[in-house]
Amino acid sequence: MTEVSNAPATKTVERALSLLGVVCDRGSVSLAEAARDAELSASTALRLLRTLESSGFVRKDDDGYRPGMRIVQLGAQALANESLVSMAEESMKRLVAATGETAYLNVRSSADADGIYIAVQEGTHSVRHSSWVGRSIPLEGTAAGAVLTGAAVDDYVVVTDGLESDVTAIAAPVVVGGRTVAALSVVAPSYRISSEQAQRIGALVSAEAKSILHS
Repeated sequence: MTEVSNAPATKTVERALSLLGVVCDRGSVSLAEAARDAELSASTALRLLRTLESSGFVRKDDDGYRPGMRIVQLGAQALANESLVSMAEESMKRLVAATGETAYLNVRSSADADGIYIAVQEGTHSVRHSSWVGRSIPLEGTAAGAVLTGAAVDDYVVVTDGLESDVTAIAAPVVVGGRTVAALSVVAPSYRISSEQAQRIGALVSAEAKSILHS
């Protein structure tokens, strides 16, 4: 039996992972710095970085190379499987206790085209939003979507009649290393959410979102 060596392919993977590690560790790095830190020639580093860029693992801007959304997404999914849901549980329970409304946690889908509800704490009102865990939502036109895409310019986002008529959602970002990995939200019937209530709940959601990974 003839064995075929996969050493060249393995070496390429090792080099690409080394480069990816450099980009993630530094946050922003030039081609020359990436090549030096990964102990690669500039031409090899450039070829591998372009491959990583085309796959969404890194992105290039005027300052050099940065971690891409694929890395953020995979990190969020890894957390979502166990850690993120468990870490968010107490914050979600506190939101329900303070508002009586249903609290959700969302992350981006594996296809990066929409969001997914990964956890819920149901509200205490007799009329409340029912569980949507496992359901995908569009990123455009939703509070959680605005947070997950970085479209939110304030600490929280309020969207009325987004996915459903007469429903208001208030969402805030869960941030890791300066990047949004999830959206924490409260969803309620619009008739219970005045502008003053939206501001009060928004401040609560924002505070709890910031506390999730720092508690």
